[in-house]
Amino acid sequence: MTTATTELYERILADEAEIVFPSFDRQDAWELGCQMRAAALARSLPIVIGIVLGQQQVFRSALDGSSADNDAWLARKTAVVLRYGRSSMGVGELFRVQGRVFERDSRLDPDAFAAHGGVFPVQVAGTGVVGAVGVSGLPQAEDHAFVVGQLREFLAARRR
Repeated sequence: MTTATTELYERILADEAEIVFPSFDRQDAWELGCQMRAAALARSLPIVIGIVLGQQQVFRSALDGSSADNDAWLARKTAVVLRYGRSSMGVGELFRVQGRVFERDSRLDPDAFAAHGGVFPVQVAGTGVVGAVGVSGLPQAEDHAFVVGQLREFLAARRR
């Protein structure tokens, strides 16, 4: 375990504790998804964006340059978030901090689960995790940073 890995994991834990919604419904999913799509288009990002509530996909957008591989990665990362109730990158970093390898030590099918950055839990205060929001198409740290940044912007706008 390196100091960099520990610092990254602690930063992800702080993000997960900070990014909590007072409520979240299908309208919120639509507005967040549209915000994310506009931000990605403005930066010409080749990503797929997805938001689920429970097990239902409530927002989906595939931008130019993305591919079916990105769809598969997004589904696998979302499966990790829904199983663990944590960000996909946070789960991967937890395994690394513990000196373990997710693909081997989780004993989950790697064709169905991927602990790589890019999907974040939708946590509602007093309720817990109700869904997930994520992207796929960039390196995992960039996927994660994009989602976290968009969630922060969305929550800040709701507080105004």
